Amino acid sequence: MFDPRIYAERRNRLKQRTRSGLILLLGNEESPMNYVDNPFHFRQDSSFLYFFGLDSPGLAGIIDLDEGKDAIYGNDLTLEDIVWMGYQPSIKEKASRAGVEQTGSILQMEEILKEARSQNRKIHFLPPYRPEHYLKLWRWIGIGPEKADDGTSVELIKSVVEQRAIKGPEEVDQIEEAVNISVDMHLTAMRMIKPGIMETDVATAVHHAALAAGGALAYPTIATVHGETLHNHFHGHRLKEGDIFLLDAGAENRMHYAGDLSSSVPVDAKFTQQQREIYLVALEAHKAAVGALQPGMKHLEVHLLACKTLALGLKEIGLMRGDVEEAVREGAHALFFPCGVGHMMGLDVHDMENLGEIYVGYEGKPKSTQFGLKSLRLARELQPGFVLTIEPGIYFIPQLIDRWRAEKKFAEFINYDRVEAYRNFGGVRNEEDFLITPEGHRLLGKPKPKTLEEVESVSRL
Repeated sequence: MFDPRIYAERRNRLKQRTRSGLILLLGNEESPMNYVDNPFHFRQDSSFLYFFGLDSPGLAGIIDLDEGKDAIYGNDLTLEDIVWMGYQPSIKEKASRAGVEQTGSILQMEEILKEARSQNRKIHFLPPYRPEHYLKLWRWIGIGPEKADDGTSVELIKSVVEQRAIKGPEEVDQIEEAVNISVDMHLTAMRMIKPGIMETDVATAVHHAALAAGGALAYPTIATVHGETLHNHFHGHRLKEGDIFLLDAGAENRMHYAGDLSSSVPVDAKFTQQQREIYLVALEAHKAAVGALQPGMKHLEVHLLACKTLALGLKEIGLMRGDVEEAVREGAHALFFPCGVGHMMGLDVHDMENLGEIYVGYEGKPKSTQFGLKSLRLARELQPGFVLTIEPGIYFIPQLIDRWRAEKKFAEFINYDRVEAYRNFGGVRNEEDFLITPEGHRLLGKPKPKTLEEVESVSRL
């Protein structure tokens, strides 16, 4: 945990941003895999962690905006619980670590919420995303599961987003630690990739590297020779000559801050000519996007710059044609790059995604409906303190190629005959994490091998 004063200051800032009523912040519960005493790995709610820092199940927090008071509620363990779990701090002891003096049981909290409802006081809560959240809201404040999503407080969402979006120096230190662990995970993978091994061998080694550093996985690892499937969590293929291996893996450190990196590595000792030309086009787009990062720049413009750089490079090797500006404006490049250039990162690898992309990445403004562009998670103007990823890629998705070719879609911009030679290529991307600074930007963590020469050198060790 951070110093209690940090959590108290965060809650005070939240009080200044949100008007009257109560803020109810739900902690998470243990979630059973197949029976109660065999739960999944516990993960606390990120907003609860941000404002209270307490990393244990069964807790809830109330911030009284009218009286300016904070409270933590939960049930102390029984002696029988202690027999199985060992000594655990009391609710009061836990709360003191977050700078909170007022505590009580869950039953006492229910009475407080009941009284607030009887007085028609506003009870603010964030969007629920777990089954127990819906049940708690039903029991505690009388909002049924079918109405809970509509009952969330937009005012609170906006307040939390604007606060959590700006990372304090203590958070940047934690993110940087997670990124450094993530770099080591990628180096581990690069050093073992060769023909004959299984994808699962790489995924296992990457997970071990995270655990050995005291961390965990920030998200399910993508370790695949089929990088054209953007979220490919299948690890059952054996690596063979001519493949290119895509690894998207990141660590979550002890404080639950995330790193998020991607690497593309030839299974052979060297890139093939086809792999080299595609890798270099994607790398140039990456460099262009990174170079544009600065306060005041809209991330939408960063994305479009990456798209134009990709389209220009693809045109130079004969996969695209025509006017690059027009091709990107119409969305033709999305055949090869159907996703966004990056996203916010922090306590969540896609930071605050449960609060709504429209608020986190778009400040409440509508998103594009264009294929490819609609998948951009972050479009807003960048500010000092933002932490984000940059991850343009090139993907050859056979089903998408076939559909568009049959429809003659964007035939003026796409050389489908030339594309056929790449249909089984897979996909490539490099991904790094950056802090927006008053002067521009800073790479977080130690550098990851990225150039052709660096990747080939490491993968041969």
